[in-house]
Amino acid sequence: MSHRPSSGLAAVSTALLAMSRHLEVRDVLKTIVASARELLDAEYAALGVPDDHGGFAQFVVDGVSDEQWRAIGPLPRQHGILASMLHKAEPERLADVREDPRFEGWPAAHPEMSDFIGLPVRDGDEIIGALFLANKRCPREDGRCGFTADDEALLSILAQHAAIALTNARLYERSRELTIAEERSRLAHELHDAVSQKLFSLRLTAQAAAALVDRDPVRAKGELQQVAALAAEAADELRAAVVELRPAALDEDGLVHTLRTQIQVLDRAHSARVTFESPGVRALPAAQEEAVLRVAQEALHNALRHADAKLVRVSLTRDGRGARLTVTDDGKGFDPRTVRSAGRHLGLVSMRDRAGGVGGRLTVTSAPGEGTTIEMEVPGG
Repeated sequence: MSHRPSSGLAAVSTALLAMSRHLEVRDVLKTIVASARELLDAEYAALGVPDDHGGFAQFVVDGVSDEQWRAIGPLPRQHGILASMLHKAEPERLADVREDPRFEGWPAAHPEMSDFIGLPVRDGDEIIGALFLANKRCPREDGRCGFTADDEALLSILAQHAAIALTNARLYERSRELTIAEERSRLAHELHDAVSQKLFSLRLTAQAAAALVDRDPVRAKGELQQVAALAAEAADELRAAVVELRPAALDEDGLVHTLRTQIQVLDRAHSARVTFESPGVRALPAAQEEAVLRVAQEALHNALRHADAKLVRVSLTRDGRGARLTVTDDGKGFDPRTVRSAGRHLGLVSMRDRAGGVGGRLTVTSAPGEGTTIEMEVPGG
């Protein structure tokens, strides 16, 4: 049935709220498609984001099962009516898509579609995608099937806000990529500084041992023991850097599994004992999980590389709808009152920024000789 203005606008409002809850591009696309299908009471909906090679970089559907989608085959090319949506700024509303001269058929497993509405999603003058809906559920109040002018108006409103949501999600992902690039650059500098110093010391000590081996074997033996110790330290530095540089599989594995895996590797790579517990933690929104992982990595880096800790305990616990991360070490600690000078060195500034960026809070408790506890609280979705 056709939408009355008040109910239609309420549905649009609900759809816009749903879109605003996501920051990942894929999640935004899925929400747009599901919202459009529900808003217009259609059987099928799809959203295509074009690439520069005549195909689609992303194509998201709603109303088609995973099994059906696999049976349909490869992503469609930009042809026929799909292409027209990407090259003209006007919506298309058809009583039967199969009778349109631009219709070029579809794969054998493709569901049958008749009435159709399509609308470009625009960011200024650029068309960044196109919405397609088919098979309006019947009957309408007038007893006929097909999409109405009211449907087109509601879809136009949705498409305008979809463009904003999609653009914001792309900017978020780009900023995250830049953050990762900055982190890798920082790690590269640290790796270069730390390992270069170790290798330089290693070379000098080996040269000293070689010079002493004939005239003072006892001292040469001591120098060789120092060579072995320096080599072990250099190996530890390399292992730690590799762990931090390895991309975290948050999307595939989730926060708990990703943290557990990284902590197990650190426990094997360092002489310090590193433990992890995570009772009753449920999944968090992607931005929160990313922030928790990065704070945990920074805190572990401090404990293992700067604090001379023998034991580091990491826990991730449920805190209402959110979570609480706690990283405690028995290392040399520091005076929090000197945080202005120590903060940048220990990464405390970036950790606070990460916590604040997702509406969370970071607490640092430490004292000289008494270890350090870093606690991060993050809200749920």
